[in-house]
Amino acid sequence: MRYKRILLKLSGESLMGSGQYGIDPNRLLQYANEIKAVKEKGVEIAIVIGGGNIFRGVMAEAAGIERVQGDYMGMLATVINGMALQSALEGVGLYTRLMSGIKMEQVCEPFIRRRAIRHLEKGRIVIFGAGIGNPYFTTDSTASLRAIEIQADVVLKGTRVDGVYTADPEKDPTAERYSELSFQEAYERNLNIMDMTAFTLCQENNLPIIVFDMNKPDNLLNILHGENAGTLIT
Repeated sequence: MRYKRILLKLSGESLMGSGQYGIDPNRLLQYANEIKAVKEKGVEIAIVIGGGNIFRGVMAEAAGIERVQGDYMGMLATVINGMALQSALEGVGLYTRLMSGIKMEQVCEPFIRRRAIRHLEKGRIVIFGAGIGNPYFTTDSTASLRAIEIQADVVLKGTRVDGVYTADPEKDPTAERYSELSFQEAYERNLNIMDMTAFTLCQENNLPIIVFDMNKPDNLLNILHGENAGTLIT
């Protein structure tokens, strides 16, 4: 396999499937089976999942909720998604641990770096919930930071499109996909891959990012086999 330890970043919206909000059980099962196929190849897997299918911090201000409070609400939404994903993964026979940036011992372990690495070494899938435990940081930033902390080989950002394009492929039919980019090229072309904090963390720590379509069957496995199924940023 191309990578031994990966950090898989999933958006909360991806769990909605064809719905408008919440969690689609079919999509959850699809992701669990995709992850299982990779796990069976001996890859160590950590996961960060967003909470946008339940609550987004940016929604809070429109509702008159202050930004910090809204961000904490969004973090709790990621824990709900983490619990759902944990159940789905255990349902297909995998061992998991859910670790949280906010203490809530009844449902998950607090994040401790050395413990997270030990879980991975023992073959458990580690899901990181509640962001980094602080407001003003996105789940993209969480993914980058946790990947660096656990010494992952790559951040795999699962999206609805099969990579990074010259323009939005859902709006511009002439948009072309990049197969490979440098961090500097992505900056100069103002490509919206991750928020700037997350992107800079990866660049400064020489951590590659692969953007790919998580909803296409076997795509995750194909990428780990070295196939050009997304965009590699190095």
